[in-house]
Amino acid sequence: MRLLLMSDTHLPKRAKELPGELLAELPRADVVFHAGDWVDTATLDLLESRSRRLVGVYGNNDGPELRARLPEVAYAELAGLRFGVVHETGPVQGREARCAARFPDLDVLVFGHSHIPWDSTAPGGLRLLNPGSPTDRRREPYRTYLTAEAHDGTLTEVTLHRLPPR
Repeated sequence: MRLLLMSDTHLPKRAKELPGELLAELPRADVVFHAGDWVDTATLDLLESRSRRLVGVYGNNDGPELRARLPEVAYAELAGLRFGVVHETGPVQGREARCAARFPDLDVLVFGHSHIPWDSTAPGGLRLLNPGSPTDRRREPYRTYLTAEAHDGTLTEVTLHRLPPR
């Protein structure tokens, strides 16, 4: 099962549209994750129409229309793995322990907010993934998103994709 992970698209404030490289991944993905801060409903509509399955949450910059359509936390069981998606996880210091305590039944937690790519494993095995942002690199050298494969209870081929400068 091929997974596509993104967050913090902030359209149309940080960019006018999603990058072509990211859009090209949509038909290849069995499941698309978006960890919040969409900002506009058009991006949600686009991903819903082009994704086989979309698992998304709202973020701190998402208004009432997006909050009416998306949960604060989303869950999905895929290929024998229990996934959760949330926008914010708090400060870097203590993140793994805090998330493992908050989400004890998950195998993978996808999160956003910082625009900083993240891949770590908490004591107990919870994998934490932040795909960064495909539209707003902030202080990072690249705009980014993640792809991964899930098979038989294992997450493999977790790949950070760096987008070229605009």
